[in-house]
Amino acid sequence: MRQFVIDIGNTRIKTAVFEAEKLVLEENFETFESFSDYSKNLNFQYAIISSVTYNQEQLKEMVDFSFIFLSKDTPVPIENLYATPETLGVDRKAAAIGGRSIIENAPLLAIDLGSCITYEFLDAKDRYYGGAISPGLRMRFRAMHRQTARLPLVDLTAGERPDLIGNSTVNGMKSGVYHGILHEMQGFIQAYQAKYPGLRVIICGGDSKIFESLTKDHIFVIPNLVLYGLNRILTYNVNLQKV
Repeated sequence: MRQFVIDIGNTRIKTAVFEAEKLVLEENFETFESFSDYSKNLNFQYAIISSVTYNQEQLKEMVDFSFIFLSKDTPVPIENLYATPETLGVDRKAAAIGGRSIIENAPLLAIDLGSCITYEFLDAKDRYYGGAISPGLRMRFRAMHRQTARLPLVDLTAGERPDLIGNSTVNGMKSGVYHGILHEMQGFIQAYQAKYPGLRVIICGGDSKIFESLTKDHIFVIPNLVLYGLNRILTYNVNLQKV
C-alpha cells in the first residue's frame, strides 16, 4: 500500500511516499504549482495533508486526488491527555506519533527544532501529556537584533559549531544561541530521563542537523520525523475506515 503524505508549511511543502512504514521517496517544493505538477505523476492509494497555509476546502479545489486533512479532530493512534486539546498544533501531535513509528514500547521525547522548539512526551503506553515550547534558533537571533539598538542579525548554518567563548560580538551571539539551545535540550533530556527511566529521544525539524553532535545511543536525529507521523496517522485512519 503506497501512501502519499504532504506537510504544507509557511515557506515549503514537504512530501514523502511510504510503502507501509518504509519511506521510499521524499521531495520538497518551494511553490504549490511545482508540488501539484509532481503529484500528478505519482502512483498512490491514500493521501494525507497537513497545512498551516490552506484549509480543507481550499485544498479540495487545488488538488486532483482525495485526501485526509489533518485537523484537531482527526483520529490519532495515541491517547491525548493535553489539558487544552483544541489548542494543540497538529504538527506537535505528528512529531510525537512519528517518534513512536521509529521507537516502540519506551517513553519518548520528540524535540522539534523549527520556528519554535517544541518538546513532545509520550509515555510507554502511548499517552501524550504535552511538553514545552521555547523560542527557536532564528527567533532568538531576530529578537536580539530587533530589541536592541546595535546588535546585528546573525544566523547559523548546518555544520557550524560556535566556540564556547565568542571572540567578537557576532561570535558571542552565535555562542549564546547555539550553546543556549544545546544546554537547554540537554537539561530537558536529563530531567525527563530522571523521571522516566529508559527514555528515548528523537530530534527533528529544520535546524536538527545543526545539533547532530547530540546523537548518542538513546538520542537520534531524524529531520523528517513529522512525515513519519503523518504516515502513521494516515494508516490508522485508513484502517478505521475498513472496520
